[in-house]
Amino acid sequence: MNSTTPAVAVTGNSARGERAASHQSHDSIGAILIRNGRLSVADADKVMRASIERNLRFGDAAVEMGLLTAADIELALSRQYDYPYLLAGQSAISDEVVAAYEPFTARVESLRALRNQLLWRWFETGDERRALAITSAESGDGRSFLAANLAVVFSQQHQRTLLIDADLRAPRQHALFGLENRAGLSAVLAGRSGHEAIQRVPALVDLSVLTAGALPPNPSELLGSPAFGRLLRELGADYDVILIDTPAGAEYADAQVIASRAGAAVMVAHKNHSHYKKMRDLLDLLTDARVYLVGTVLNEY
Repeated sequence: MNSTTPAVAVTGNSARGERAASHQSHDSIGAILIRNGRLSVADADKVMRASIERNLRFGDAAVEMGLLTAADIELALSRQYDYPYLLAGQSAISDEVVAAYEPFTARVESLRALRNQLLWRWFETGDERRALAITSAESGDGRSFLAANLAVVFSQQHQRTLLIDADLRAPRQHALFGLENRAGLSAVLAGRSGHEAIQRVPALVDLSVLTAGALPPNPSELLGSPAFGRLLRELGADYDVILIDTPAGAEYADAQVIASRAGAAVMVAHKNHSHYKKMRDLLDLLTDARVYLVGTVLNEY
């Protein structure tokens, strides 16, 4: 399975500060665990009595009594602080979307660090800066993996997040999130569908995905059309963050076109896989298109 360690070379303006509001729940940990089937009412009463008698926190008492695990407590705290994540087998979302399943691991912490840098260096430097292309030179660099997981960690911060799969050659986001791929970006750009093609990810608050849709015979022309630019401007009024997955830049001209429409890009490199010359060529293409390169990300796995 892939993972990421961000090594972000960034330039740009200073941050405007955090905007995400607190969404804490008033439910107790016990009530949350009962509602999620992790604890019975009778056992919750036992834990409550033990916690009072022994001057322990509810969760500590429950773990000591063998009624709950540390993972159960983490789940309850995530619900109490409105920090959504999933348990294995709970969703059709692929386990490659590690930010949805492993929020307390080091690799997801590195994704959060990258998210914060992208906020400070791009998304929070101007009201019109809503879209960011995720690019790489070659297939297998981890571009789709990074786009999917970044979308999750942005949404977990209560940023209204939209992930667009603009890889109209070999799309992956519908499979990663377990979504239908009938009407998608290709249909929207061709005028055969509207914003209703955007799908909410029900298990993850504040995250929506516009899948690629049917593979068209003319992807470069669709992506280079004025309709794509208009679409991004329209969606910028509804979302705080728009991440765009792209095809491999060394194989198709699409990535340059997409990044030009977005205005900015992040470039992904895969350790012991990416070739310097191909990365340099992609960087030159982005520069020629006057795309602002927010940074580079090293994928080590």
